[in-house]
Order: sequence, then structure tokens, then C-alpha cells
Amino acid sequence: MSNITIAWIALPFFLGFVIYLLPKLDRYLALSVALVSAGYASQLFVTQSPLTLKLLDNFGVTLAIDQLSGYFILTNALVTTAVILYCWQTDKTAFFYTQTIILHGSVNAAFVCADFISLYVALEVISIAAFLLIAYPRTDRSIWVALRYLFVSNVAMLFYLVGAVLVYQADHSFSFAGLRVAPPEALALIFLGLLTKGGIFVSGLWLPLTHSESETPVSAMLSGVVVKAAVYPLVRCALMVNEVDPIVRTFGVGTALLGVFYAVFEKDTKRMLAFHTVSQLGFILAAPSVGGFYALTHGLVKSALFLIAGVLPSRNFKELQHQAIATPIWIALVIASFSISGFPLLSGFGAKVLTTKNLLPWQAIAMNVAALGTAISFAKFIFLPHGGTADVRPAFWAAVSLLIGGLILANVVYYDAYTVENIIKPLATIGIGWLAYFLVFKHSVFKLPRVLERFEHLIGVMSLILILLFWKGFVWLGI
Repeated sequence: MSNITIAWIALPFFLGFVIYLLPKLDRYLALSVALVSAGYASQLFVTQSPLTLKLLDNFGVTLAIDQLSGYFILTNALVTTAVILYCWQTDKTAFFYTQTIILHGSVNAAFVCADFISLYVALEVISIAAFLLIAYPRTDRSIWVALRYLFVSNVAMLFYLVGAVLVYQADHSFSFAGLRVAPPEALALIFLGLLTKGGIFVSGLWLPLTHSESETPVSAMLSGVVVKAAVYPLVRCALMVNEVDPIVRTFGVGTALLGVFYAVFEKDTKRMLAFHTVSQLGFILAAPSVGGFYALTHGLVKSALFLIAGVLPSRNFKELQHQAIATPIWIALVIASFSISGFPLLSGFGAKVLTTKNLLPWQAIAMNVAALGTAISFAKFIFLPHGGTADVRPAFWAAVSLLIGGLILANVVYYDAYTVENIIKPLATIGIGWLAYFLVFKHSVFKLPRVLERFEHLIGVMSLILILLFWKGFVWLGI
């Protein structure tokens, strides 16, 4: 199993360079990498035996692969497969497929890291590959958005690296477990980097512009899996170090509320989906013990929604309310919207019930409000006019069918969720959300300012979050 794991990690990087030698096989090689990852993740669920690989024992550089990793790896595999299928009949070059599978491989590497230094390497490779994909159209706008993403990401990772050094100084190890004995400064610096990189709370307000202005398949990759590369270590640290759990949960609640607050007022489809990515990352962090299953569900549904949004006749909700969407596309849009709203028979229902049962009492009200905001947000999609047939590429349906099929199949993972009480609550939440949409938000012209998303403010916000983290670290670590 150890040799298989090393080969699996190395495969995307090896084939990424082989693509340049065999450009005519670019999409086939890229697809094979994603399918291998899906097979590897499936094996983790079948064997259910955790694996720990010590790369540099004296420095605590280790890889940890278990069921939690399996959920994140499977998400990456399915989303990458869908994106490659979506691009199958397009004119994407070998360069695009190379960066896609290198991004896939580096995200996989982040999902098995159990130490801060190997995670740092994985996150930096992710930044470079994501930057190249965002800038792929080579327009002035795409290059600026990509550079903005890269700059914010690199500044955040500088803070992170200093924190990793402080952990090593305290524990003589880079292991995540070293946070137990590390000073609060280490926790604050590391968490600042991860919160920013993952698009969490106000330090992640770079995300809406980046995800909404990228090409459709790149948006699906970014929202579906890339941001989770920084969410995964936060979940892992919360499970390994009890003192960290309240901090992660607190940021989860704040993120869920912030993202959904922006989403309910947003008038642009892709920006609404991007803000909702922020909110859903909060759900993953709010209950770390079940964050893996929620990450899988969110990755599938958000990638599907971005792919569907890319074929809608407009990005403006007001315009979409006055022109019919092709019925097949509308049906796919409704199924995905139902899942993320927590409707029964789709995996979003089980994920929300499972998360709710693992919340602490002080989290319950806030997370119910976030769930209500989700229902309001996606009522904007569900109640759009529709009619006629769809004129889209077969590759689009292959990608969307894979993702929606995953939502249906994943529903069986938590079949115990189907009790009368568990069914009534989300249905009531969805009903209240739809009512609020029709009475208030459908005709609302209120638009939230974008001042906090400005480039010059993104760096300043990091300083404020750092101060907050210092305070939280001193309080919860008992110093």
C-alpha cells in the first residue's frame, strides 16, 4: 500500500510532463489520472485501514491517509473527471490539461499531508497551477485576476511559513500535533495562512471575484476542490488537537453566515455561487468530525452548478427572470439546487443532517440561519422560467450527469438520516426560505458594497484576522 500511495502521488506530475511529448493524448492522459485517483479513494473506503508514511521521521514530515482523506480525494477525482469531460470537445490545449492534472495532483498531496512543511509545498504548487489556469484566456482581465489571486495567496503563505517554523522550534517537529505545545503565535500565523488560502471568513473575500471571473471549468475546479486544500488541514488539526477545535468551529459559523449574507443579495449567478462556496466551507468547519462527507457533497454540487451556470443565457438574475431556460438545463439546475438546500433523496440532505447532529449547542441557531439563507439563495435558480430544448455539447451532459449521479449515489451513505423528524426540519426550512424569497428577496434591489473585496483591503484584513487569531489562541490555549 505504501508503494501504491507514493506512485499515486507522483503519477499526475509525471504524466503532466508526458502530455507535452504526446499532445494528441492530452485529454486521455488527464482523464486516466482522475480515474486512478477515484480508484485509490475507493480503496480507502473498502480497506478502512489508516496508513501513515514517515518521509523524514526526525522532522515529523509524514503523510496520513484514512477515510477523511478518502472523502476529499474522491471529491477531487470526480470533479476533475467532470471538468475534463466538460472540456472534451473544446479547443483546450495540452498546456491546459497539463496544469489541470498538476493541480489535481498537488491538491491530492495536500489531502494526505500531516505536517506543515509538506503541506506548504503542496499549497504553493496549487497556487502556481491555479494561477496559470485562471490566466489561461490571456486577456487583461484574466491576467489581473490571476495575479491578484497569486499575490494574496503568497502573502498568506509567508505568514504560514513563519508559523510552521515556530511549531518546529517548540516541538522539534513539523507535525500537525506540534500545535499542542506551540506558542499561540504559531497557531495564529498558520491559521491566518490557511483561512486566507481556503477563502474562509473575511480573509477569504478574494474568492468571489476570482471564482466568478475564471472560465467555467476553472471555476468548477476552484470551488469544487482547490479551496478545500486549505480547509482539510484545518479539519485535521481540529481532530488531532482538542484545543484547536473551538477555534475552527467559531470560524466555521462566522464563515457560513458571512457567505450566505452576501449570497442572498447577489444579483450575478457566478458571484452568488462563489459567495455560497464561502458559506459552505463554513459548514465543513462547523462540525470537523463529519467535514469529509460534507466536503464531498459540496464539491459535487458546486462544480455542477458552476458548469450549468456557464451555459445559462445570462449571468444576471434579473435578466434570467424574463427569458426561459431550456427545460433539460433547468431540471439539472433544480436537482443541484435541491441538493445544496438539503432536500431529501439527495446527498445534501444527509450531509446537512449529519452536520446538524454534530454541532455544539451554541452553534445551532447560527447554522440554522445559514441553512435558511441557503434556501433563499437557491430559490433564485429554482423558480426561473423554463421551456424548450437545450442546444449544448454532449460533453456538458456527460460532466453534469457524473456530478448529479454522484449526489444521488452518495445519498445512501447516511441512510439513517431518513427519520420523520429529520425530513420535516429541512423541508420546513426550505419552505420558509422560498416564502422569504417571494415576499422579500425576489424584488429586492439592494446591493451590498464590494469595498472589502478591493485588492488594497484584502491585505489589510489579514492583519485584523491575525489579531483576532492571537486573541483566540491566548484564550483557548489558556495563556
